[in-house]
Amino acid sequence: MENKIVHLTGGQTSLIVRCTPYAEILYWGNRLSQFSADDIISLSRAVPNGRIDVEAPVNFSVDSGRGSFGTPGMEGHRNGQDWSPVFNTTQVSHDENQLIINTEDAIAGLQFRSELRLDDNGVLQARNALTNLKPGTYQVTRLAVTLPLPQRATEVMAFHGRWIKEFQPHRTQLDHGGIIQENRRGKTSSEYFPAMMIGHQGFSEEQGEVWGMHLGWSGNHRLRADIKIDGRRLVQAEALYFPGEQRLEQGEMLETPWLYASYSASGLNRMSQQFHRFVREQILRFPTEKPRPVHLNTWEGIYFDHDPDYIMQMATESAALGVERFIIDDGWFRGRDHDRAALGDWYLDEKKYPNGLTPVISHVKKLGMEFGIWVEPEMINPDSDLYRAHPDWLLALPGYQQPSGRHQFVLDLSNPQVFDYLVERMSWLLGEHDVDYVKWDMNREIVQPGHEGRAALTVQTQQFYRLLDVLGERFPQIEFESCASGGGRIDFEVLKRSHRFWTSDNNDALERQKIQRGMSYFFPPEVMGSHIGNKLCHATSRQHSIEFRGLTALFGHMGIELDPVKEGEAERAGFAKYTRLHQQLRPLLHSGDVYRVDTHDETVLINGVVSESRDRAVFLVSQLAMPTWSLPGALRVPGLKADARYRVTVLDEPALLKGGGSGHTMRVQPAWLHASPVLSGEWLANAGLALPVLDPESALLLGFEEIR
Repeated sequence: MENKIVHLTGGQTSLIVRCTPYAEILYWGNRLSQFSADDIISLSRAVPNGRIDVEAPVNFSVDSGRGSFGTPGMEGHRNGQDWSPVFNTTQVSHDENQLIINTEDAIAGLQFRSELRLDDNGVLQARNALTNLKPGTYQVTRLAVTLPLPQRATEVMAFHGRWIKEFQPHRTQLDHGGIIQENRRGKTSSEYFPAMMIGHQGFSEEQGEVWGMHLGWSGNHRLRADIKIDGRRLVQAEALYFPGEQRLEQGEMLETPWLYASYSASGLNRMSQQFHRFVREQILRFPTEKPRPVHLNTWEGIYFDHDPDYIMQMATESAALGVERFIIDDGWFRGRDHDRAALGDWYLDEKKYPNGLTPVISHVKKLGMEFGIWVEPEMINPDSDLYRAHPDWLLALPGYQQPSGRHQFVLDLSNPQVFDYLVERMSWLLGEHDVDYVKWDMNREIVQPGHEGRAALTVQTQQFYRLLDVLGERFPQIEFESCASGGGRIDFEVLKRSHRFWTSDNNDALERQKIQRGMSYFFPPEVMGSHIGNKLCHATSRQHSIEFRGLTALFGHMGIELDPVKEGEAERAGFAKYTRLHQQLRPLLHSGDVYRVDTHDETVLINGVVSESRDRAVFLVSQLAMPTWSLPGALRVPGLKADARYRVTVLDEPALLKGGGSGHTMRVQPAWLHASPVLSGEWLANAGLALPVLDPESALLLGFEEIR
């Protein structure tokens, strides 16, 4: 086969791939306008002293049989044989910006297929597939997607977290060895979101080269960044398999999840914007084109205390606040008076709802709102009719006592009886009631996931996808939210089947500032559930003003969590105000480009959204703690047109800037603050706005509108 070089382009990105005699990425970076296949001679590498006498490429399969001494892209065996394959190209298919390369090892009887897609935004999709070509079971231990990185990629940014503290960023130097990030909790997890950003030393929101990667998979996973002793770097992403979980008979194939990757030459903002556009164009599929409706969820208002008459009062008061979608949370089904019983018994609690759900739903609809409801179909409580009838329906290993988590176990979705039961009960709920939205929860980590004695986590994840697919086909008008104790199941693959994420069970505005910022690196605002919580936060017992809570919730898919019947007039007025403000800004927030501003002060977070036409923008300045400096510096506004002029307005401000406050010495704030100046985009980007002095845990919302 002749030497074949393929050049893929998309957005501001070029990808150069050598297809023969093996598959290898030679270049991934800024778009090239003058590339010729002859240019690759400049990248021919030396063979180091004291090593094997041939070059070992970082090809897609990272073959150890070629002398690559890092982690292979595939590991497995056939009863101890065929464990060190060497893959050579047999077929190349190139169609515009899609490339498929088949490689084979005839001795091992294996085919390794790599698929690359580069979209118009510069987002690369990559996955591999392994096929067993000859008789005998082939046991797969690992199958990863590998992408090489240049030597200047020396710093890694990733995320850690836990329940009520998701998406916390951390940075690590990639100097020697490797960096591994694993999740074995059975779902995407709050602990280690499957993503990494690797870039030039000191890359920031607005500066530096950065390569961002996200594995679209809702089960166990591993991401690793490695540096070889010769200085070459690579990143690998994979679903994690339990022993014996992946066995290929002749002709059978195993595919990796998709790895999504984005290169930016100008910092994390461009990387995020490329991912956001990709999600909007390629992944999100809303049932209808409409504004994202403001939610009210009953959970923090009434918990398990359901009374239809009272809930209808809540709905009436919610509509008066501007709420557009009313959701009944946990507690509506038979025997669900607390979190220790009844999961699995998906029948209406007729003691709580003697006339059924229909009167409540009809009342909600008459008020002009959509109706939503909470479910947790994958789970079962030991104290439930379903468990008493079918204890064998658990996802578990025979002979072992499953540890409970939140008083619940996991149902085995590979069991056809379980799957059919859930389809039937969910079809009853969604087919016999006028439901617009489902909050789909999943509140347990998975231990010993066994089906008929064999490890079955991968198929459990696939069956979860299938369950959502079946319900989505039956009820295409219904939107689904992915929730897993908050942000425990957030990824691109589940987003193909859902329309919103519950970012965190923590509605504390101070904590939400960083949680929501972390999520923004890969997900656009319209899928990020962000609610205004009670004044006294139920997760942290911290208290914040309605202004700080309202502005923090503004930059997502907004909702409110409260009992509007019992709430005081001042709080109700605040909720109504920020609901209206969100609705006013929603067209911009849910379509524009997200910008996170470098502040060089960890006590301040600044983020904004600029319209696609760059004629409007909003930026939020949040003071999280006592300022580091007595003067906060200037906000240099990114994303605006240099040659246009913009009116700057204060859309919302803390009470102190309005002349309020309690015992403060009167501050002299910047003169522009209430003058609504008209300034050029060039000036705003380079000189900026001198910021006012803000108290801790307060925020300032600024608007920019082009003057024509």
